Amino acid sequence: MDISTQSTEAPPPTPRPSGAARKRAARGATRPGDRVFLALSRGSGILLLVIMAAIAVFLTYRASLALSKNEGNFLTTFEWNTGLVPPVFGIAVLAFGTVVSAIIAMALAVPVAVGIALFITHYAPRKLGGPIAYVIDLLAAVPSIVYGLWGAIVLVPHMIGLFGWLDTYFGWTGIFTWQDGAPRSMLTVGILLAIMILPIITNVSREVFRQAPQMHQEAALALGATRWEVIRMSVLPFGRSGVISASMLGLGRALGETMAVATVLSPSFDIQASLLDPGGGTFAQNIAAKFNEANTFGQDALIASGLVLFVITLLVNGAARIIINRRKEYSGANA
Repeated sequence: MDISTQSTEAPPPTPRPSGAARKRAARGATRPGDRVFLALSRGSGILLLVIMAAIAVFLTYRASLALSKNEGNFLTTFEWNTGLVPPVFGIAVLAFGTVVSAIIAMALAVPVAVGIALFITHYAPRKLGGPIAYVIDLLAAVPSIVYGLWGAIVLVPHMIGLFGWLDTYFGWTGIFTWQDGAPRSMLTVGILLAIMILPIITNVSREVFRQAPQMHQEAALALGATRWEVIRMSVLPFGRSGVISASMLGLGRALGETMAVATVLSPSFDIQASLLDPGGGTFAQNIAAKFNEANTFGQDALIASGLVLFVITLLVNGAARIIINRRKEYSGANA
């Protein structure tokens, strides 16, 4: 047989199945358990969105009933008197107190929580790190009213010395001026909230730091890096997104904390220039203190303030998600 007479052309390529055919094949290959799990997962996500939308609609409707009769500026009025005819109420003091107390709590809790998490995961021996982690887990389960009682009985009396020291050395700033009143101020509330959110941030940060790639750490040590340099170059960049998520969880509790703040704070509808002077208030504390005694219109007004807190929480979580997505490529999470 003459080889030269054989055709050298390649066989025609096998046609690839269309997208619809691949989807039908995938559906046919999916097991019943997978379809059930997919339906349950999808239904859970849809149910969550429906619940959130229902809450938003309820808050908006009840808030509109109160705002339509309000004679004051809801955003700037320094008064909450729903019993007047016509009623006058505003959230200026509540918004200021909520934001200030949350900022103080985050400024105190986040660095300490990250330090504790790093100590447990990279410095403490296992026999010591295990009990410390167990105690922190227990602190996260303590009810807020217990923290509030402890704050009123133990923390407030012991704040007198700290307030006096701050007034002596930093009173010139105006922020730490103290008039020798009861230390039931926004600074006390911020410290108590920091203690409350510390276990949450610590636990999440600890678990994130434990997931840092061991090969990256060993490579840094092999190149002569110290333990702190390993943490700074390998562990912290990897866990940055997790620490932000943990901080947002703690911030959510700080923004919505009720009983502990109501137990410690001496509320008043006035914004104090000094963090050491009694007064101020938060959204959650004001709702808890006045909801039972309020009439229908007063409850609608409190619900209107709750709507503002709801919006603030959504904005905070949305901002955290944006920050995490922007820093994801630098965190090492995809390594």
